[in-house]
Parts: sequence; structure tokens; C-alpha cells
Amino acid sequence: MSSKVHEDAHLFTQRVWISLCLSRGCDSVEEKQELEALHVAGVEMQLTAAVSFLTILQDESVSVHTYAHSFLQVILLHLEHRDAGVSNAWLETLLSVIEVLPKDTLRHEILNPLVSKAQLSQTVQSRLVSCKILGKLTNKFDALAIKREILPLVKSLCQDVEYEVRSCMCRQLENIAQGIGTELTKSVVLPELIELSRDEGSSVRLAAFETLVNLLDIFDTDDRSQTILPVVKSFCEKSFKADESILISLSFHLGKLCHGLYGIFTPDQHLRFLEFYKKLCTLGLQQENGHNENQIPPQILEQEKKYISVRKNCAYNFPAMIVFVDPKNFHMELYSTFFCLCHDPEVPVRYTIAICFYEVSKLLNSGVYLIHKELITLLQDESLEVLDALIDHLPEILELMSTGGESSVQENKLSSLPDLVPALTAAEQRAAASLKWRTHEKLLQKYACLPQVISSDQIYYRFLQRMFTIMMTNNVLPVQKAASRTLCIFLRYNRKQEQRHEVIQKLIEQLGQGKSYWNRLRFLDTCEFIIEIFSKSFFCKYFFLPAIELTHDPVANVRMKLCYLLPKVKSTLKIPADKHLLQQLEMCVRKLLCQEKDKDVLAIVKRTVLELDRMEMSMDAFQKKFYEKDLLDQEKEREELLLLEMEQLEKEKQQNDGRPMSDKTFEKKRRDSKTPTSLPKNIPISVPGSSSATPSTSKEIKKSKLIRSQSFNNQAFHAKYGNLDKCTTSKSSTAAYTPSVSGLSKTSMISLTDDSFRMRNTNSAPSSFSSNTSLPSTSRGTGNSVDPKSSGSKDTQPRKATLKSRKSNP
Repeated sequence: MSSKVHEDAHLFTQRVWISLCLSRGCDSVEEKQELEALHVAGVEMQLTAAVSFLTILQDESVSVHTYAHSFLQVILLHLEHRDAGVSNAWLETLLSVIEVLPKDTLRHEILNPLVSKAQLSQTVQSRLVSCKILGKLTNKFDALAIKREILPLVKSLCQDVEYEVRSCMCRQLENIAQGIGTELTKSVVLPELIELSRDEGSSVRLAAFETLVNLLDIFDTDDRSQTILPVVKSFCEKSFKADESILISLSFHLGKLCHGLYGIFTPDQHLRFLEFYKKLCTLGLQQENGHNENQIPPQILEQEKKYISVRKNCAYNFPAMIVFVDPKNFHMELYSTFFCLCHDPEVPVRYTIAICFYEVSKLLNSGVYLIHKELITLLQDESLEVLDALIDHLPEILELMSTGGESSVQENKLSSLPDLVPALTAAEQRAAASLKWRTHEKLLQKYACLPQVISSDQIYYRFLQRMFTIMMTNNVLPVQKAASRTLCIFLRYNRKQEQRHEVIQKLIEQLGQGKSYWNRLRFLDTCEFIIEIFSKSFFCKYFFLPAIELTHDPVANVRMKLCYLLPKVKSTLKIPADKHLLQQLEMCVRKLLCQEKDKDVLAIVKRTVLELDRMEMSMDAFQKKFYEKDLLDQEKEREELLLLEMEQLEKEKQQNDGRPMSDKTFEKKRRDSKTPTSLPKNIPISVPGSSSATPSTSKEIKKSKLIRSQSFNNQAFHAKYGNLDKCTTSKSSTAAYTPSVSGLSKTSMISLTDDSFRMRNTNSAPSSFSSNTSLPSTSRGTGNSVDPKSSGSKDTQPRKATLKSRKSNP
């Protein structure tokens, strides 16, 4: 029988839903009887109906008038349901309905009946519901109506005999104060709050305290100093003798309280509040015992959990307390407290202070050097949650650490953080060893800021090789991609051509020509990042040929991924300078069309060919249509050329002076000579290439180039490594994809010679290079060919695999 009633109730709800969706309302006697029958339905049915009515209101399935006429009384009828969950569900629906009902309906259907519902003769539940409804109604009426019709009920409920009602009404006073304005708040609401703050019930006093804190902005200085401050002092003094839940709330609101009362404290009061905060920061840490957790009484464990919450709230309010004491006094007043919070034995406390670390760094400004050790401590924290919270703003924190400090001399930035590099490498290794790959991915993404903070050699020897290892061995694709992109950024800002060549060769040999098809897929991901981060000419010189040679790869997935990348590859070409590369691209595409046997790859090839045909080729000369993209590419190319010039001029300077230029001196000069973030209007359109393009024999020109080379890295790599994130890969160029490139205009075109990126001779190659190997380059007619048949035992057999497949080492 009960199951039949339950089924009938659900059928009833469905009929009501359909009726509302068809906007018929519920005017018939039968439908009204069914709605009234909802009163005897079970708890599950009541909850379902309450949620359904709210959804219908939010979806505007019926007009407001129809909704109020048909269902408002039903909602009001169930507000006092014996089940608290059902009552709260209907109350939430009513509070949402109040937002859209007209004033007349609110007055007649809700406010007028509320006068009787708020009387002492009614149940406690009825009076509690009345409190919440009154708090909502104040936003719908003007101040005069509130004063005449609502405030008498509010005062009555504030004096209710039950502490639950007084506490509930007290928490609604904030909404009421916002509705009646400042004057009525001071004359009516403030006296009620002061009286409630002396209530015998601790929950009522707590509600009054929190409401006072939230309303501090409304009151003037006299009210704060003469009325509110004594109440707050008394509340704080009695808090340690009261329930720990009061301490939790007090610690959470203390920052807001000190900010709101700032300026009215006497020196003695200021000191007392500061000492009170310090005491809360160490609450529970003094109780040391050697007992096993299983031997501690439950009440003690519960108390310790509350103390942890207090310290966590103190960590949350720490930036506000720095403002309270003034950042200049941080070392004297708050450093020891900050040290304790960073070394707190509980993870939630350290997690919260790690979240606030960036705000603390910003507030300290030039005094940020004071918390260098705490940064290292949090980076080395055993909990990955703490590390995850800290690295959200790691680039900004490291920038502040490198540009701030006791003095503004930039050569101190590395010596002041001697443990930074070991801490960063250890943090990455802990993240890699865990199962939390998202934290590892985020950390690798944030490491892209390191060229701004530490030297190029440190990145090369401590981080860049690690990125290679992750790309080759990690099993998580997002982590591999994050390592690949960060490696490309490290390569972009590496200051030694010898190291850059070694990295490029490793990318090509170990990834592009690797035995595992998974590595070759990662090489294509790296090519995509190269196109995004570097200039077009850089990609064409070193990566164009190795990329398109993967059209012969024995694994279908590799050929498929390359097909998706081909439009971006073509967008890097400029005509007529890259005519021979365009011809090779066309030849590879033709081979794919003619020789591809995999039907899925062939389908993608055909779609790619159509897309390539629609693309327009970029010209050597600037074109109005793509002026911004061309200008951005020229800026990238200029910076890459300056890297070469910088290294050459540094060598000449070392030979002339007889001593090397230190990283510290270089960083200082680089920081002191800023370059504008956009190209100047008089920048030459031609790209400097061979030695004959500029009067390099002039000492003044060399000096100018050195200054520019020392400054561009800082300009291009902003705090958020901005330009790299804003760079978008070029998807358009300016000539149709046709087998022939003849007939193109050759006027107003820039010739980019291969001397722009001259490589070292074999005598200066690193030891990892063999004397008879060289990097692929567009200066040659053909590149180093990859023999796909010799790229691994299992890879020699063509096979298909889904692009989403996990890593497989053939």
C-alpha cells in the first residue's frame, strides 16, 4: 500500500510539472485538490516537489502572476512541516519566490500573515521561519514601510524567550540594516545589537559580534570608538573562557575587525589586539604530550581540531594583520608569528599560509627578503597540498623575490636565495613521485618563469635536462606536454648558442627520430610549441624538415598527428625565401595522398589538403592584412638575433678586458637598460642578417647592440611571461596552396638569409656532438632524413592506435 502511495505521489508531481510547463496553471478544482493532497505526502515527495517548484520558477515556465496565484499558498502551507529538512526546502523556495513577487502580493500574502506567525503563541519553528522571511522582505520595501510594518516584528523577535529565535533574528539584522539606511540602523538596529551582545546565550552573543563586524562600514567613528569598541574588547577578553567555537569565529573575523577599527585604537589597545592575535596563532601548540592519538580522549581530540581551525583562520587573516601593524614593522612585530605559521605541525594551517604567501610578499614590498627562508620551507614542505597552494602564484612570488630585497641592486637576487634552485628541483621530484599529476603539471607550467629569476646556466644544468627526462619517461600526457612547453621556453631564453644547439639536436634525435612512436608524437607537440614561442624563421631553419619527414613514419598515429599540424607548419613559410621548403611540403603531401593505406589517415590527409589549399602564404614583406602578426614575428626574430649578437659581443668584451662578464653584472646591466614593450615606429623593416647588413665595424653600433641585447630579455619576459602566453600560432598567410609558386610578386620583400642563425663550427661544438653531425637547416637543400623503418623493433610494423591511447614503448 505504501509503495502505491509513493508511486501516486510521483505521478502527481509529474502531472504538476507538465501542467506548469504547459502554462495552464492549476485553476481546476481537481488540480487544487491534488496540490492540497501534497500535504500528506512523504518526505521524499515533499523534497522533490519543493525542488520542482523552485526549478519551474527559475526556468520561468509560467508567469509570476500564475505562479503566485496557483502555488504560493501551497508553499506557505508546508513551511512548518514537522521534518526540518522538508521545512527548509520549502523555505528556500519561498525566499526565491519573494525576489520576483510584486509588493502588493508580498504584503497581502506574506507580510500580513507574518504578524500572527511571529507571536510567542506560535511554535519555535514558526518564529524561526518568520525571522528569515523578515530578513528577505526588507529588500523589497522602502525604508518607511520597513519602519512601520517590519521593525516592530523585528524588535519583538529580538526579545524572544528562545535563544534560537534571538540568534536567528540577530543574523538577519545585517540585511535589515542595508534596507533601512544609516540613520535607522544607528537608532534601531545598533541598540538591539548591543543588547544582544550581552545575551546569556553564547550563540546569541556570537551572532551579535559577527553582525557588528559586518556592519562596521555603516557606523561613523564615534559609534565605533564609543559603542562598538567596548563591546568588541569585552567579547575578546571573555572568549578564552567560553566555548572554542567562539574562538573559531573570532579568529576568522579578526582581520576584518582590526581593519574596520583601524585608526581609533590607542597605542595600548593596538598592542593588546596584536598580542591577542599572536596568542591565537599558537593556540594549542603549547600542549605537548607523548600520547598516542588512539589514547587521547575524544573530547581532547575535538578540542585540538578546534584549535587547528583557529590557527588556520589566523593564517587566513595574516595579510590583514600586516596592514594593521604596518609592513615596516613586520620584522619586529609579526615575523616570529609568520615563522610559526609556516612551520605549524598541521597541514591545513600551512596550506592556508601558503595561499596567502603572495599577498604577504606584495605587502612587504622591499622587505620581502625577510621571508626568503619561509619560501624555501614551504617549497620543501612534505605535503603536496601545501606545495600546490604555493605554486599558484609562484611566478609572481619569485619576481618579487628577485626584484625586491633590502637593496634595489639586482646582483643580490641570486645570492639572497642560495637554496632556491635545490628547493625547486626537490619540489618537482616530490610531485613527480606522487600520484597527483595535476600538481606536477602545474608546477612544470610555473617553472616557465625561471629564466626571469635564475641564470641561464642554472636552468640548463638543473632544469632543462630534467624536462627532457620527463618528456621521455613520464606516463601522463598533460605532464609531458607541460614539460615540453617549459623546455621550449628555457630554449627560447638560453644565452649560449652551444647549449641551444645541443638541445635542438636532442629534440630531433631523441624525440623526432626516437624509437618509440610515443616520443615522436611528443616531438610534434614540441614543434607546435616552437611555432608558438619562436619566430617563423627559427622553426623553418631547425624543425621544418625533421617535422615533415614524419610523413614517412610507420605508425599511423604519428602520420595522423602530423596531418593536423601541417597547416601550422605551412603558416611558418614566407615566399619567395622559403620556396624550396614549400616544394618539399607539397611533395610530402602528394606522397601521403598517393601512398597512404590507412583509411583514417587518408581521410584526414584529404581534409588537410583542402585546408592547405585555402590558406594564403605569408610574404617576406609586411602586408596590411597580417600586419600585427608579422610585426610580432619580426619582434621574435629580432630578439633571437640579439641573443647571437649578445653572445658574440660578450666574447669580444671578455677578450678585450681579459676577464669574463659575470651573471650578476650582466643582469644588472640588463635590468638597467629597459626596452619598450612594443616596436618603435622607426624600426627598420628589414631583418638584420649577414654582416654586410649593418656597420659592425663601428664601436658605437656594437655598444648599442650590447645594450639592446642585455635589455630585450627582460622586456620580452614579463612577470607573467606575458608575450609567450599571448602569442597565438599563425593560421593564415597570403598565397594559395598550389604546386607552383611562380608568378608571385617579388617587390617589397625581405630576404632572410641563413646567416641570421649561423651555427658554430665543429671545433666549438659541445662534447655531446660528433664531429661529423650537424643540425638540420634550411640552408641545405635537404635535411637529415629519418629512416622510419629503423626506428624501433615494433615500430617497423605500421599500426593504428587511438590518439588518446596511453603511452606504449614499442
